Amino acid sequence: MNIDRIYQVDEIVADGEQLIANSISLPGGSAANTIYSLAKLGVKTGFAGAVGMDDDGDNLIKDLKTVNVDTGQMRVKQGIKTGATVCLSDKSGRRSLYVAPGANSVLTSEDINSDYLNQAGMVHLSSFADDRQFNIQVNLLKKLQASVKISLALGMFYASKGLKALAPLFENTDTVFMNREEIEQLTGKDFRNGAVECLNLGCRIIVVTLGKGLNAKSGQTITSYIHNSDKEYEIESEPRTGDLLETTGAGDALAAGFLFGQLKGKRIEECGLLGEIMATYAITEVGARKGLPSLAQLSQRYLERTGNPL
Repeated sequence: MNIDRIYQVDEIVADGEQLIANSISLPGGSAANTIYSLAKLGVKTGFAGAVGMDDDGDNLIKDLKTVNVDTGQMRVKQGIKTGATVCLSDKSGRRSLYVAPGANSVLTSEDINSDYLNQAGMVHLSSFADDRQFNIQVNLLKKLQASVKISLALGMFYASKGLKALAPLFENTDTVFMNREEIEQLTGKDFRNGAVECLNLGCRIIVVTLGKGLNAKSGQTITSYIHNSDKEYEIESEPRTGDLLETTGAGDALAAGFLFGQLKGKRIEECGLLGEIMATYAITEVGARKGLPSLAQLSQRYLERTGNPL
């Protein structure tokens, strides 16, 4: 659970100066964004996590409540600030992120109610900065029933740990979401061969977002790559309407669309398309949540793309 402090600049520089064109603070956090997206689509959701006893924490909880997320498992920690992410975002869609974990780093195993999570059809996880919370997640998965499907948004913190360290998570995870840089950091291989390495650890589906994408034979752009034990899939981009403002939360929106498709019993390529549509909506507004579609909007766009009702 983070507050995203987004600073829009013309160009991200490694060494030098840039003027800030615009700045804004908005609710964020990878798993929280995905849960928010699913709740806006009408999925019954809950969130377990920690915030500080401050205005930022209050605002994060209130924002989840606006789409009827169950926040009864949220923990408010005294004496520490709510987590925050500083995001520099430029006109080309590049981002640079700096994280102050805050209350996320004092989440304990006692804060997580496994009985509550075992009521779910799916549990979606995202990464933490500290090893203690990583170990909490590993131990938590051992307490969840086999009927509960697990998904994970990897993040660079976990990608930097390497494959061996992540094996206890991957062997109990159904679907792993990561971007191209993360999978290459994690495996030391290109995203296609890296996906095979990850599948060998026991997870069932690897979903890789490709940023600006790859050129497809059709002339379209491939924006995500999916691999399971049987087949590879390439998801082509939807013709974009509106201005591209910045890409914060696009991967979280894609994960929400993919998971929504799984809940609907869709085939993998259909799940990938739903993820692509969600991400396309997300990048039309600043921040991770403002541009997210309603179920009616998603259904209409899906019908336009496929000719079939959602």
